[in-house]
Amino acid sequence: MAVELNHTIVPAHDPEASAEFLASVLGLTVGPPVAHFTPVTLDNGVTLDFDAAETIDAHHYAFLVSEEEFGAAFGRIQHAGIEYYADPACQRVGEVYRSKAGGSGTYFRDPNGHLMEILTAG
Repeated sequence: MAVELNHTIVPAHDPEASAEFLASVLGLTVGPPVAHFTPVTLDNGVTLDFDAAETIDAHHYAFLVSEEEFGAAFGRIQHAGIEYYADPACQRVGEVYRSKAGGSGTYFRDPNGHLMEILTAG
């Protein structure tokens, strides 16, 4: 059996709202609660399980998407007025980066301060 990531826990002040935020950007749906987790399942089967937390250390989550999916997600980011950046330090506001391999990507923060990234392979 190959080793695969199955799920990861995403700490959130409001798990349902945070799951809805990410799902809306990525064009996914929020699954039914599993115990006290609010899951968002990615196309490769990995689940992000949003869980309530009072204090949160911000994490980085990167999502590899197709060019078409990037365009759709980026459009939703812009339509929602979400600030986005071309760098993980969040210095290049309102920009998309281009990789040497020909891909593109952008960073944005979720309601908990987690740094989310959407990127294409190029």
